[in-house]
Amino acid sequence: MKNLFSTQQVKMVLLVCLGGLLAILALSPPLHAQTGIPAPDILNDVWLNSPPQRLKDLRGKVVMVEFWTFGCYNCRNIEPYVKQWHAKYADKGLVIIAIHSPEFSYERSTESVQQYINEHKLPYAVPIDNDFKTWKKYRNRYWPTLYLIDKQGIIQYVKIGEGGYAETDHQIRQLLEENSSPSS
Repeated sequence: MKNLFSTQQVKMVLLVCLGGLLAILALSPPLHAQTGIPAPDILNDVWLNSPPQRLKDLRGKVVMVEFWTFGCYNCRNIEPYVKQWHAKYADKGLVIIAIHSPEFSYERSTESVQQYINEHKLPYAVPIDNDFKTWKKYRNRYWPTLYLIDKQGIIQYVKIGEGGYAETDHQIRQLLEENSSPSS
């Protein structure tokens, strides 16, 4: 059987396709809120463990925003680390806001989320994001995702999924040590 295309023609088609793919990727919005930009505020009306908090009112503190859902295996695996960071750094200026965004319909029940919080002794604020308002503002796509926001309200670090706990801890400590003034 004779080849329909020469090797050169195949290479040219592949290069054109690759170029088109790169152009699409370059024009696509980022998969999540990027570092170096102001953190979107948290828009949820229902908060458990805390009254509603606004990021502008938390200036001068380091904020960890976590997107999670109680049925997510990976979220459960990072939970001990998030609780440890709260215990270790809350009195040093770390505020954790764990935004519950349900993946499945059974996770939409605020009562079930409250039960989970009680059973697992989660000590930090948990806004309920059943309508994904805040999820969309952050352009979030994955459970779990952590965003570290500096004292001026700028996203400085994003961690998707499990692992990287030592690096996340390092980033928290580094942000806590920074001066609160915008010129730092």
